[in-house]
Order: sequence, then C-alpha cells, then structure tokens
Amino acid sequence: MAPAAMASTAAPSLVALTEKALDEMPQWPWQSVVDAVKQCDRLLPLSDATGAFDRAVAALVAHVAAAAAPPAGAGGGDAGTPTSSSPESSAFRFSCDTKSSCLSLPPTGRTWWFDDLVALAPGAVRRVAEALATARVAGADHAVVARFLFYYLKCRVAAGATTAEEEKKATVEACVAAMSVLDVRTAVSCKGLFGVLRLAAPLQQLADAAQDRLVAMIGRKLDHATLDNLLVPAPAGTAGSSSLYDVGLVLRFVAAFLRSGGGGDEPARLKKVGRLVDLYLAEVAPDPSLRPAKFVELATALPAAARDCHDALYRAIDVYFQVHARLTDDDKMKICRGLIYEKLSPECCKHLARNAAFPTRAAVQALASQHTVLKSLVLRDSGEQLKPVSAPPSTTGKRRDSYNGENDGQVILYAGRLDLTLENQNLRSLLDGMHWRVMELEKVCSRMKTQMTKMKARPRRAPRSCTARSLPRMCS
Repeated sequence: MAPAAMASTAAPSLVALTEKALDEMPQWPWQSVVDAVKQCDRLLPLSDATGAFDRAVAALVAHVAAAAAPPAGAGGGDAGTPTSSSPESSAFRFSCDTKSSCLSLPPTGRTWWFDDLVALAPGAVRRVAEALATARVAGADHAVVARFLFYYLKCRVAAGATTAEEEKKATVEACVAAMSVLDVRTAVSCKGLFGVLRLAAPLQQLADAAQDRLVAMIGRKLDHATLDNLLVPAPAGTAGSSSLYDVGLVLRFVAAFLRSGGGGDEPARLKKVGRLVDLYLAEVAPDPSLRPAKFVELATALPAAARDCHDALYRAIDVYFQVHARLTDDDKMKICRGLIYEKLSPECCKHLARNAAFPTRAAVQALASQHTVLKSLVLRDSGEQLKPVSAPPSTTGKRRDSYNGENDGQVILYAGRLDLTLENQNLRSLLDGMHWRVMELEKVCSRMKTQMTKMKARPRRAPRSCTARSLPRMCS
C-alpha cells in the first residue's frame, strides 16, 4: 500500500513541476528558448495538445520584447534606429541572387535574433512570426517581422540551404501565410513580394491558398510596382497559350487592387496603376501570340477614372492591330471599347481618322466625339456674358483727380473668345470627309448587292465582260 500511495502522490508533483518549468520559460536563456521551440516543433502534435508549443513561442516573443526595451535611464538604444523602421530603406535588401550568402548581411540592432531563428522549421517560423505580429512588440513591429520573413526565405531557399523541392514549397507557403497577417500597405516591401514571386516560379504548383494570398498582397501594393515587376514570363506548358508574358497574372493583380479599395477612395493610386497598365499594354501588344480576348480584358480592366488621357492606350491598340493584321472589324471594335474618344488628344484623333488599321466605325466615332467636344466648347464660350471691368482705384489724390471729367465712368469691356485653331478646323473638315465616305460606302454596298442578285439570276455561260463593271472609286 505504501508504494502505491507514493506513486499516486508523485504523479501530480511531476505535472506541477512541468507547469512550473513552462511558466518560468521566459526567464530561461535565449538559446534555451530557441531550442525549446525546435523541440516542440519535432514533437507535434503532442506539444500542441499540451500547450507547450504556445508557451515556448510566447517565451521567445517575451525575450525579443525584453531585448528591445531600453534600459533605465537610456535613450532607447537601437530600438529607434531609422534603418529598422522602413521596409524599403533598410540595410537589408531582399534579393533572389543565389551568389550572395545570408551571412553577408549580418542582422544588427533590432534584428539581432534573425540568425538564431533561421534554423527553425517553416511551421515554427510561421507561428513565431504571427505571434510577433499579434503582440506588436516594440522591437519587432510589422516591418521588422516582414524583413525577417524575407531574410528567412533568402537564407533557406535563395541561398540553397534547402534543396528538397517540397521543403522549399513549404517554406514559401509558410512565409506567405505569415506575411498575410501583417499590415501589407505600410510594412511589406513591394520589391520583396515580387522577389517571393520569382522564388516560387521555379517550384511546382504552390497551394491555391498561398497563391491567392501572394496575389492579394501584391494587388494591395500594385501602385508601388514597376513595369519590370510585371513582366513575368508565362509559365511553361500552359494549355492553349504560348504568350511571352503571364497576362493572366497581371489581371489578377489588377482585380486584387480594385478589391482592396484602390479604385475608390484614393484616385491618385488608381491613376498610378492606370499609367502602369498602359506601359504594360505597350510592352505586350507586339506579342503575336497574345489573344484578343486577353488584350481586351486587360485594356478594360480599370475604371474610366484611371486615365485622364487615352493616348497611351490608343498607341498600344495601334501596335496590336499592326501585329495582328488578320483581326476582323468586329474583333477590332471589341478592342476599341476600351477607348474613350473624348479623352484622346486632337493629334491622336487625327491619326486615328487616317489609320487604315482601325475600322471606319472607330474613326467616325472618334471624329464625332471630337466634334461634340468642340461644339460644347463653342457653346460654353459663346454663352459667357460681357463683363465690365472698371479702372483700378488710385492711391493718391493726384491720381484720383486725373480720372475726373471725361474719364469718369470709363468701362473696359471684354469677352472670352475661343480661339479656333487650324487643328480644330482640320478636324471639322476630316469629319465632313468621313461622313461623305460613309455615304459613298453605303452606295457601293447597295450596288454590289444589286450586281450579285443579277449575277445569280444570269446563266453561267454569260460573257465575262458583263461582270467587268467597275465600282465607283473611293476617295482616300
């Protein structure tokens, strides 16, 4: 009985000792806490069921916070260094260059813990990063956590520390998941996100959730992107497409940008993305493998407020029409839906009217829109009333006397007048010419129909000369 009683009393004391050890974990040495996190990762799912993993991660976060807190009487030390406050202007630059080692940029200041946590498994890193982001520790704000995740990817994937493809995929997916809980707009570098995209490109298909998170984050930062960032090669072996660039991926970026509110409350961001998309359109337009449906989708992806002027969009469409000369007029008119002719400059409108690559209907619509704009300007200007402008009052008595007599009450009349330049007059003449051409085309079509009817009614032995009647020649 005595041994049984002793055993029954020993078990609770062992649990109590374990609980006490876990409670005291924040007072353990730093390296011991890191080792505890590693051990808990190896003991999954048991460490999760007992809560030991969460305790170890919490102790690690407490160590980072304690190291960042300035000592009594100090001014803050490295916690407020400017190099660690911005993800864009830091000593660490995320790079996918495999020639550079992760040891060439030793973390300093608030990033002293980076190297110690690089040895953690991807799942443990995700939990630690999410815990740091949630706790909002003074020495590990969202910008520092994002830098750590980029650093971890650089050391584990780009520098070749991890060779197995499945482990690389797990590393990228874990880091992307951890970044998604950060304040992407202010803390995550746009350049770094595209670096992650390049790292993931050689790998096999990532999980759908990781792809969606990465696209959503890049979409929120799309107004910070450059043209080089968007020129992502099309994935090899894509069914039904041999395009040079991954246009579908850019369309997903634009859709994510609009979903994040980029097209509503902040017009400046929307216009930046509009200029970026126009540059991208000009780059992909010469691609002979780019399908019209994709080009139309890209040209019409943004709302009308994204562009104040449609000249760049017109030039991209012009290049696309020249490369894809076999497009029908219906296909071309579908592409021209993205153009707002009122936002074309007079020079581009004149070029469109004489451009044989564009359908006649598009040219007529462009000139008609310019005519409408011109007419509205004339009406607005002619409606302005004459305004009297009196002479300016003088500041001295002598000057006042000089205005007495016949100069009193002198009024200068002026009227606003629209200066119709030679360019606008040319547009009017072009518009009249286009109207005439449309009427002549209708006559030609009517004659052709009549001749076709007569040819069908005649026998096949009809002389060849009976079909040699020439159609009226069109003026160019």
